[in-house]
Amino acid sequence: MTRSYFGTDGIRGRANQKITPELALKVGQAAGLVFNRESERRHRVVIGKDTRLSGYMIEYALVAGFTSVGMDVLLLGPMPTPAVAMLTRSMRADLGVMISASHNLYEDNGIKLFGPDAFKLSDETEAEIEKLIDRDLTSRLAGPHEFGRAKRVEDVRARYIEYAKRTLPRNMSFEGLRVVLDCANGAAYKVAPEALWELGAEVITIGDQPDGFNINRDLGSTAPQALRDKVREMRADVGVALDGDADRVIMVDELGHIIDGDQLMAVVARSWRDEGLLAKPGVVATIMSNLGFERHLQRLGLSLERTAVGDRYVIERMRELGYNLGGEQSGHVILSDYGTTGDGLVTAMQVLAAVKKLDRRVSEVCRCFEPLPQVLKNVRARGAARALKQEPVVAAIEAGRRRLEGSGRLVIRPSGTEPVIRVMGEGDDPEIVASVVDDICNALSRFAEAA
Repeated sequence: MTRSYFGTDGIRGRANQKITPELALKVGQAAGLVFNRESERRHRVVIGKDTRLSGYMIEYALVAGFTSVGMDVLLLGPMPTPAVAMLTRSMRADLGVMISASHNLYEDNGIKLFGPDAFKLSDETEAEIEKLIDRDLTSRLAGPHEFGRAKRVEDVRARYIEYAKRTLPRNMSFEGLRVVLDCANGAAYKVAPEALWELGAEVITIGDQPDGFNINRDLGSTAPQALRDKVREMRADVGVALDGDADRVIMVDELGHIIDGDQLMAVVARSWRDEGLLAKPGVVATIMSNLGFERHLQRLGLSLERTAVGDRYVIERMRELGYNLGGEQSGHVILSDYGTTGDGLVTAMQVLAAVKKLDRRVSEVCRCFEPLPQVLKNVRARGAARALKQEPVVAAIEAGRRRLEGSGRLVIRPSGTEPVIRVMGEGDDPEIVASVVDDICNALSRFAEAA
């Protein structure tokens, strides 16, 4: 499906270039009309945001759009994406909006939409909104007596903290844990430290001084070195790094070793299996999750269901097949018993709960398997589809699959966000993996730029 505005995670781009006030106004009007279908009651939308300076501009443009088609607006202020999803359903809103570009730097921004069920919108609904964005909607705007109202809601931070804490057993305490928490100067800079402190942890916070420009800058789940350094400096038990909108998390053990999304899912899978909490004996993850993770699950008697890259595809497969645990290597982890999208804080809480129950060091609990060597390279490509069909490229890919058969795997895919082809190989022998990836990249480079 060709789309002009929506990507795999809402609408995203450079603020005031792609994400302009005019676009935000049109998105508000279009989405408001799509979800404002019953005339006998007032319709409402909740809007949250992260800490980017451009969030103010986009927020008020969206308010103008929604109120102009008769929808009431509840403004949440800086809140994590999973909190916006949860509050959309909790507050009986018809639509939820998160203004964020996730792990990108402050120059970018974006608009994510959630339906009344708190799930991200389907492709069909996004296509319906896109059609309206490009139309003249003057004749469908509200009359003077039908305009929507807007107000700020003050108690939402406490509501989300209580929701997050209720995902744990009633008697669970993190007392005795020294936690370094990196909030990436993003949306969770208030709620995450407060929640962990209320659960009894000693919390040392970094990345909790947003200024509109420093979100994700050398901090957060995509830049964990600052967290590693702080954990070692403070002799902490564990480090937790969220991203700008707090829908993903990466952790660090007491030795400073990174614990990625695969390892986090492995911890939760084992814990939930032992407690009988898995809805199905398996986990849903993407094609990028490490083969070592899949083998570990097999040893636990669990399966791994793989999807295309993107948390929305993980969620769709979980809903389709009835799984309640899934996620991405990048740290998006979906715990569908509790939420409808990735939640970095709740995921971290589940892992810390497993650590407390086992009463062992984080490095012992969270190093569940040895990842297989993995090599990922990008090849610039203006015509990825054509390049991948060229005979020398097809031959190189087939030869690579044969070399890795039984001891590894190969993933080749065009990027959904930039003009590159991603070539990923992994296997037991790192030299063979590197050789396979190089051969395919060399074959692609002959055709990609010209394609």
